[in-house]
Amino acid sequence: MTERLVSMLRASDLRVTRQRQLVWEVLQQSHEHLDAEAVHTCAKARDPNISLATVYRTLATLKEVGLVEEHRLGEEHAHFEIVPQTPHYHFTCQACGCIIEFDAPQVMQAVRELSKREDLLIQHVHLFLNGLCSQCQHQQEG
Repeated sequence: MTERLVSMLRASDLRVTRQRQLVWEVLQQSHEHLDAEAVHTCAKARDPNISLATVYRTLATLKEVGLVEEHRLGEEHAHFEIVPQTPHYHFTCQACGCIIEFDAPQVMQAVRELSKREDLLIQHVHLFLNGLCSQCQHQQEG
């Protein structure tokens, strides 16, 4: 269990439950963007009593307190990941569905400039790119 989970839940007057810890650990240990069903499958391997409804409620709670982000990533269902310590963005291949994470300091620089120029308080930045990865481009050419 991490300090971040405990402090954010307690700051929101929420209990640190076994289910919340389990869902948090599944997301922390995953190197993919999991949908709720995949989180449930991983969590159920550790705790056979956890229900899909509990996973959905837990993801909603973790999202509400700012620990988890929900992304659509070009699909009809949501994927979840822990809010990163540094900003990053996503490219989704429309053919194979692969997701590539990347950082782009230029995006944050543009956001800071826009915020200053227009006197804006920008709270969230989402940049999702869709297209074809290099492998799918080559397959379509061949």
